[in-house]
Amino acid sequence: MTTALKHETGLYINGQWLESKQKMKVYDKFTDEVIGEVTVASQQNVDQAVDAANEAMKNRPLPAHERYEILNRTAELVEKNVDVMARLIAREAGKPIKDAIVEVNRAVQVIKTASEEAKRIHGETIPLDAVPGSENRMGLYIRVPVGVIAAVTPFNFPINLVVHKVAPAIAAGCAIVLKPASTTPLTAILLCKLLEEAGLPSGYINLVIGSGSTIGDYLVAHPGKKMVTFTGSPSVGLQIKKNSGFNRVTLELGNNSGNIVHEDADIDLAAELLAKRAFGSAGQFCVSVQRIYVHEKIMEEFTQKIEEATKCLVVGNPLDSATDVGPMISLKEAERVEEWVTEAIRDGAKVIVGGNREGSIMYPTILTNVKPTMKVVCEEVFGPTASIVPYKTFDDAIDLVNDSEYGLQAGVFTKNVDLAWKAAKKIRTGGVIINDTSAYRADIMPYGGIDKSGAGREGPRFSVEEMSEIRMIVFNVQE
Repeated sequence: MTTALKHETGLYINGQWLESKQKMKVYDKFTDEVIGEVTVASQQNVDQAVDAANEAMKNRPLPAHERYEILNRTAELVEKNVDVMARLIAREAGKPIKDAIVEVNRAVQVIKTASEEAKRIHGETIPLDAVPGSENRMGLYIRVPVGVIAAVTPFNFPINLVVHKVAPAIAAGCAIVLKPASTTPLTAILLCKLLEEAGLPSGYINLVIGSGSTIGDYLVAHPGKKMVTFTGSPSVGLQIKKNSGFNRVTLELGNNSGNIVHEDADIDLAAELLAKRAFGSAGQFCVSVQRIYVHEKIMEEFTQKIEEATKCLVVGNPLDSATDVGPMISLKEAERVEEWVTEAIRDGAKVIVGGNREGSIMYPTILTNVKPTMKVVCEEVFGPTASIVPYKTFDDAIDLVNDSEYGLQAGVFTKNVDLAWKAAKKIRTGGVIINDTSAYRADIMPYGGIDKSGAGREGPRFSVEEMSEIRMIVFNVQE
């Protein structure tokens, strides 16, 4: 076990752990017990962090083999501490321990994949003699680091969504300033300690903790950074895009994921997967199943099966290995989801299962008889609530999925290859998942959406491309 496991600590800037008088408590989301106290950054700290990152890139550029070796060692250290990190996630994020273990193991693979990408960054030659007047010119382009990265990450995946930004940045040769969610900073602190232990030079990872409306805003507006990578709400993402100026921006935002269950689908498979993916992590992830469109011929059978699958889910303490659904990130968020459900019921929706709340735990809820204008349908619930809507034709189902301001991922259950291809071509989302739910993600694939779901793509290879830029080089050869 690594020695870098003390939770109560300060900011990490230029290789130093700093303290200040301003502190913030971190709570166990199930018991409400204080599990850590961290230092809150000031604007001066953000300035110091950005300056340190720029100095690191200027004075200590990392060759590809070093980036590879550092990331590989980091992956090994995270792997050694899977249980410790998973337990930390279960407490500070309220995520069931079995899901937290999966998340940490995914993070290990993301870091390993990013390490390999560090050795694959390359350009190509350009045949300039194909253009009249350039017969004596030879051209090639290389990829260079874009510059200092400002990364703002959410609470729902405290390690995996952090490494999806940090690991590719290091692989690309960029220094990074990280601001994790203020509700879940402890996992990010531990990651920084492991990066330090793995030999990452001072200044290449800097950690600032504080609220998004103060420290987050100051960081993303800082003139010393060259790129912002953000995962969070569409409203904040839009502001970042508006204020980004000439900086590059990658935005991973919201969704109200549509899923189609056609009449020829494997109903048992669809019901089981959709129930798990609607309510895992208490529905608090952007591709969580929210809208389920079911062919009218199988509506009754499917509804019965997903109700049964949902009732089998265990709700309770995240540290219990049997738990499938834990608390939401806060009482306020649980109350919001309950209000949305109550509002839908008042307007005619019917509860198939759930609908009740106990403190910060919102029980898995399935609604029918919903309307497209209800918040639980047209907005992102970001909670353990899904709605079932019947349809007549497959084209109708596609139109229903596309009737959204979001466009991250969609799921389609059908055994008909022609219909699967039709869905792939006509559904307007960043990803279309056939015979699985909208929630499927392999960390190596390009992940991202359109419209209110964001801009740019994540996944180690694709993030490295976002975090590097092309430099064209032309030789005028004198013979």
